[in-house]
Amino acid sequence: MARVHNLLERVARQQSTLLMGIVNVTPNSFYDGGRYEAPEAGRQRVVQLLAEGADILDIGAESSKPGAPRVSAEEQLERIASALGEALEHGAIVSVDTASPSVAEAALERGAHIINDVTCLSDPELASVVARHDAYLILSHARAHQSEMAGFSEWPDDDYSDVVADVLRDLDAARAVAEQRGVRPEHIWYDPGLGFSKNARHTIDLLSRTAELVASGSVVVVGASRKSFIRTLHESAPEERLGGTLAASLWAARAGAQVLRVHDVAALRQALLVEAALLEAQGTPNGPPSYVSPSSRRGTRAPR
Repeated sequence: MARVHNLLERVARQQSTLLMGIVNVTPNSFYDGGRYEAPEAGRQRVVQLLAEGADILDIGAESSKPGAPRVSAEEQLERIASALGEALEHGAIVSVDTASPSVAEAALERGAHIINDVTCLSDPELASVVARHDAYLILSHARAHQSEMAGFSEWPDDDYSDVVADVLRDLDAARAVAEQRGVRPEHIWYDPGLGFSKNARHTIDLLSRTAELVASGSVVVVGASRKSFIRTLHESAPEERLGGTLAASLWAARAGAQVLRVHDVAALRQALLVEAALLEAQGTPNGPPSYVSPSSRRGTRAPR
């Protein structure tokens, strides 16, 4: 896991933003379901995202779309096998999106570096697996499994008294369990879980206050890509939400989020570069320095 640690140290020194490219090898994800389900398509997706400058690849085999059926560990492993192999062959830093301890075990044994749990550690055994491998754990906030949710951005307003404080409290509770199970504190990242157990108002509030999440001291992962809160502001299908994705992601990066999880790596990388150049030309004292992803600085497609 030294490569992940070294990458984050470089990010801290250079104040860069990591881009996490999404590889959904599922038939039913809300935006790209079915596009990369076939093994060859999954491999091509990996190569594409690395060429676009992805610093991390997040490979998932179980849709987090509300109402999506649960996928067995065996099927998850079968689905991710080709994409995971391709990513590791290219020397990429790999996150596997799963809440299954057995899937996590197999993926980490094979060489994955990060487990991305969108259920906020609903199964503490997952943390034990991560600890045994000295891996990294992304705790993504949610208060219900996706199969129990009525729909993205559909959640009672009064379920949170203060959405940022409440989300941080839930994440801190999950962190405490993970640490008790042996996960290193510096290996635990926070994702506020935009749209998960939240309505659009909650999501926009979380995004607007990203700096408060960053102040928690954990690495913060923000995944606004193509999500339905954008539709509540501008009626659009997932295929038509790139503009909203870029706006939300740029905001999160300016607020200090270290990792942006996106489908469109090339477009976001370009947007970050242009924004950084404009800030530099303006001499904005509080703006971030010029954005160049850690992988592109080294002239390689992926950290090694």
